[in-house]
Amino acid sequence: MRQFIVLGHEAPTTPDFSLDDLAGGAGRLDALCRCVNSAFFLSHAVRDDVRCTLVHQDEVAIRFEGSELRRLNPDERSTAALVRQALAAKDEAVGHVEAESTPGVYVSRRGFEPVLESAAREGTVVELHEDGRPVVDVEPPEDPVFVLSDHGDFADAEADLLADAADERLRLGPELLHGDHAITVAHNYLDTAGFTRY
Repeated sequence: MRQFIVLGHEAPTTPDFSLDDLAGGAGRLDALCRCVNSAFFLSHAVRDDVRCTLVHQDEVAIRFEGSELRRLNPDERSTAALVRQALAAKDEAVGHVEAESTPGVYVSRRGFEPVLESAAREGTVVELHEDGRPVVDVEPPEDPVFVLSDHGDFADAEADLLADAADERLRLGPELLHGDHAITVAHNYLDTAGFTRY
């Protein structure tokens, strides 16, 4: 399985935001929705071996499970609507126990640290960093867990947690990428491992 954890430092923790102002009033939820879409969509299919978790303001985690997802469409607004439904179901989540808001979408009251610890038990944590080793020089890890930030940098405490948990520190290329683009490149890196022409 491939996992992506995306931190939203200003993302809403309640459902009272407008779907018409995702880049402003919804705390750059547009960037997070693009990450979700990049994590799952192929040309005419959805990747079922992927998990994407959004962590909003270190308080709320929304997990998208590819093998169970329904109603995910390739536009930011409909993805944001699924996020809003998840936040509306937050009161049904007790502690770290998740509540399912729509098929394949789960919400819990967890911050970055417990989400990262859980993912690290299931796979290889990969820190994407401009000072990391180039991915072209590294065999793809098994069950990778890629951790990304929204439009802002990781906070110091987040960077420290990630540095302690990361099994690999990799660079996707010579230029810094937006989170959703980094996810696409990471998928390509994994998809083409061992790929040969016939």
